[in-house]
Amino acid sequence: MTGTAWADALIGLAAGMLLAWLALVTVLLVLRPHGGVPREALRLLSDAPRLIRRLATDPDLPRGVRIRIGLLAVYLAMPIDLVPDFVPVLGYADDAIVVIAVLRSVVRRAGIQAVRRHWPGTEDGFTALCRLAGLPTGEPPATGTPGR
Repeated sequence: MTGTAWADALIGLAAGMLLAWLALVTVLLVLRPHGGVPREALRLLSDAPRLIRRLATDPDLPRGVRIRIGLLAVYLAMPIDLVPDFVPVLGYADDAIVVIAVLRSVVRRAGIQAVRRHWPGTEDGFTALCRLAGLPTGEPPATGTPGR
């Protein structure tokens, strides 16, 4: 290969990687929750890692769920992110969005009770997690007062 062919190959590879990165960021933007994400996400910051560990080690959960949770843990431990952490606000938003997407997947497969059973925080924190991730709370719908 000549020097020009190598340069063309490297430019093509860089362009392909840039397009793949843009596609992944676009997926994250589509999956992002709406509302007060930064405030509620900070509130749950200490409880989420414990929840992820507990879900990953629960032998009662389906293997596919535990694999997703394990891959999530690996993604969160990697020093390389889709959006670098030094970018203000957005740097940690990609991590939060990925966690939310995986939790939605866990709830679809294993049910909200599995997440509730392993939640290490307060009931208010669990409600905030459900609101943030767009998850059902698992509570029966409220009914009107009888006799009125």
